[in-house]
Amino acid sequence: MVVSCLRAATNKHKRLFRNNKLAVISKMPIRTSTSLCTPMIVPRKTRNSSNILCLPGVASPTGGRSFRIVKSNTRVSLSRKDISFRLGQRRALFGKRKQLSDYSLVCGMFGILVMVIETELSRGFYTKESIYSYVLKGLISISTAILLGLILMYHAREIQLFMVDNGADDWRIAMTFERVLFIVLELLVCAIHPIPGQYVFSWTTRLAFNYNTLVADADVDIILSVPMFLRLYLIGRVMLLHSKLFTDASSRSIGALNKISFDTRFVMKTLMTICPGTVLLVFSVSCWIIAAWTVRICERYHDTQEVTSTFLGAMWLISITFLSIGYGDMVPHTYCGKGVCLLTGIMGAGCTALVVAVVARKSELTRAEKHVHNFMMDTQLYKKVKNTAANVLRETWLIYKHTKLVKKVDRARVRHHQRKFLQAIHQLRKVKMEQRKLTDQANTIADLAKTQNMMYDLVSDLQHRSEELDRRIMAMEDKLDLMLLNMHSLPDVLSQAITKIQKDFLDDLACRVHFLSSSLSSECCSVPARPLCQGPASSETYDS
Repeated sequence: MVVSCLRAATNKHKRLFRNNKLAVISKMPIRTSTSLCTPMIVPRKTRNSSNILCLPGVASPTGGRSFRIVKSNTRVSLSRKDISFRLGQRRALFGKRKQLSDYSLVCGMFGILVMVIETELSRGFYTKESIYSYVLKGLISISTAILLGLILMYHAREIQLFMVDNGADDWRIAMTFERVLFIVLELLVCAIHPIPGQYVFSWTTRLAFNYNTLVADADVDIILSVPMFLRLYLIGRVMLLHSKLFTDASSRSIGALNKISFDTRFVMKTLMTICPGTVLLVFSVSCWIIAAWTVRICERYHDTQEVTSTFLGAMWLISITFLSIGYGDMVPHTYCGKGVCLLTGIMGAGCTALVVAVVARKSELTRAEKHVHNFMMDTQLYKKVKNTAANVLRETWLIYKHTKLVKKVDRARVRHHQRKFLQAIHQLRKVKMEQRKLTDQANTIADLAKTQNMMYDLVSDLQHRSEELDRRIMAMEDKLDLMLLNMHSLPDVLSQAITKIQKDFLDDLACRVHFLSSSLSSECCSVPARPLCQGPASSETYDS
């Protein structure tokens, strides 16, 4: 048992080396001992036969061959190679996951297309027992099986990415309850498809206008065909994996720093910001066509007058329901059709709100346009203020002229100018009020943000200047302390200097006196004079 386990472990290591493109340097027969050279993962570029690492272990059970292993030079080099290997493996897994997502979307769309063709042909040209129906349903089953396999492979790649990102050794660490539940739910959604063969059930429905009960034999394929449209969620996954925001390393780095998760919701928000009209148009038309076809399939067994069972009639019903008009000229009979109409009304209300928001945002002026508009309005209001002020002054002068500078006052003319004077004053007040409102409207959030940035720069400058002033004050304090210390030590220095000067003076005076006395004695006794300040006389001199 132990021998078989060790053989399996050795084979596993060999497969790991081969799959990861790593090499074992050389092989050599092992001597009979209790040590076994343990293999290490070494890249091909670092092969060197001189560096061999043989770790102690269990003796080889087969007595066969062992491995010569490259010994690493430093731990730093191994860690760098490990990181580069993980990054390369992660990049390869990203590419494989993208390919699997593309293939899954192709298989899912192929199954939906074949399902629609089979449903339409089996209703008008042949029955469910026909060989053509079996062939088409067989294609649907094959595409569904391939789709399930691709989904399992996709999630396997995701688990491998989780292991590479987190440095996990066991894949079961990544299998959380949420992940398992999501995988099972996705497999159940994608596994629904019509089965080859003809299976019917009794469908009882109360008609809308005459309230009569109608029983019809409906195909089970309706229950299995309509849920196949849930496979369209694969479009969101493909959009996410092919998005520049998701594949670009710089974008992902910035998003990670700002704690933003790059998921389908973020990609859809980005698309709604970049091209909202296109996104709403594609979404609305797609929902319109799918809902109309679903209503047609649900109503074709109970629509005796062929009102909603035709595709054009179903599109008319969905359109008036989507727009929340509801003329009432045609209504669905079955609960399936009523449920589709209910969902259509909810989506129509949401799309209408989005359209209103998009139109309102597109009709707004940009920041530059707002500044230009405010500047033009301010200029016009300034001209109006000048004109109205001039009118007030003119009417004031005319009133004064016709009341004080004429011999006979014309009351009618004075009242006319007074009336114009009051109108000019009211117009001036109105223009000033408009100017004040324009000033208030100009203080938008962007202007407030700009003002805040300016205030922040000003406060930062003041803080820098205050710090510089504090440093200068501290330097001045240090210099004053040094000057005070020097002033305190000045008396001692002066006393020492005076003492030294006095000592030097006395020494010089003593030398001069000694010189004079020596000169006088030499003149009297005819003895040669000694040098000045040579110190005390020697014993020989005194002896002489």
